Amino acid sequence: MSELINNREHRQEILKEVIRELHAGKSVEEVKEKFADAIEGVSPSEISQMEGKLVKEGLPIEEIQYLCNVHAAVFKGSIEEIHHPEEVPGHPVYTMKKENEAIKNYIEENLKPNLEKFQAEDSKENINNLIEDINLLFDIDKHYSRKENLIFPYLEKYNITAPPKVMWGVDDEIRALLKEIKLMLVDYRGNKQEVVEKIEKVAYEIKEMIFKEDSILFPMALETLTEDEWISIYNESDEIGYAIIEPETDWKLKRADVVKKEEEKGQLEGGYIKFETGILSSEEISAILNTIPGDMTFIDKDDVVKYFSAGEHRMFARTKAVIGRTVQNCHPPASVDTVDRILKDFKSGEKDSESFWIKMGGLYVLIRYFAVRDKEGNYLGTLEFSQNIAPIQEIQGEKRLLDD
Repeated sequence: MSELINNREHRQEILKEVIRELHAGKSVEEVKEKFADAIEGVSPSEISQMEGKLVKEGLPIEEIQYLCNVHAAVFKGSIEEIHHPEEVPGHPVYTMKKENEAIKNYIEENLKPNLEKFQAEDSKENINNLIEDINLLFDIDKHYSRKENLIFPYLEKYNITAPPKVMWGVDDEIRALLKEIKLMLVDYRGNKQEVVEKIEKVAYEIKEMIFKEDSILFPMALETLTEDEWISIYNESDEIGYAIIEPETDWKLKRADVVKKEEEKGQLEGGYIKFETGILSSEEISAILNTIPGDMTFIDKDDVVKYFSAGEHRMFARTKAVIGRTVQNCHPPASVDTVDRILKDFKSGEKDSESFWIKMGGLYVLIRYFAVRDKEGNYLGTLEFSQNIAPIQEIQGEKRLLDD
């Protein structure tokens, strides 16, 4: 991408210069003409960050406030958008806050009344109503997954790691509680009080996480991430999905299309790569890897995620934001020890592969890890390959004819 899109500091310096020139008496039209290219589509949150820097450099807050109406016109954004981007419909944080509101309302208006009915009478109907509530609340997994796979990676780039790790751990506890409650209800054995306590606990934990997101995570992310990063988050959110509600509207940004075109350009450029057994173009390589029936992820010798396939057979959520992250930060805290043990064995040469298999709804997923080594046996990285083997297990006899 161009320096204008990627160089956050460079752009902020230009924007600060715009404000200073306005402050020195230049007209809006003079500034707009001179800085038209730099100004177009600039992030409201970056403007807010720039203002904070100006204050630290000695410009009185009163001057910033006086300039608000002027620079709002320059930046083609309302005062609300500049200072409160999370209030702009379609912005990823706006959507996440609306999800939180819907989740909280559902707990108060549906789950709690149904829980009271269950406490009064643990009839089949009341049990089924609670099962429906828990099924719907498990939609929160999409909300958490977007947070963990889209927002957390960018915070990590700015060395903000502790809050995300803590939140991810609590997210997993909530997921586990919801699963446990559903099993207790499906296989209800008259343990009414235990069920009630578990549901009250998960409702409390969910509302606590909503408070932490609204008061800690979102303000921190809005203050830290650039517009380019929010655009990437926005573009990849649909792939993971939403909890209870859908976004009210698209996020209308002029630069969103520019970023997308730049990304597509990067994918299309590139020549041929010569292998020992043939020659392939970058387009052919990408298509071949995406055609293989399974998920593939490669991390290099430094445990950094370098690549993942994007075929139709994917079973686990992957977003471009994971590229460049250490693999340890791509997993829930509870599974990091297992990841480290596998990598340690691969690097030492003690093992060359490791396998796990789990059931996911109607899928039976085989997850395999392979140490990737060069001709001399030096460790280059690890390949993860996951495949739904349920159809393979059903194979019987022989097949020698084409399907009709």
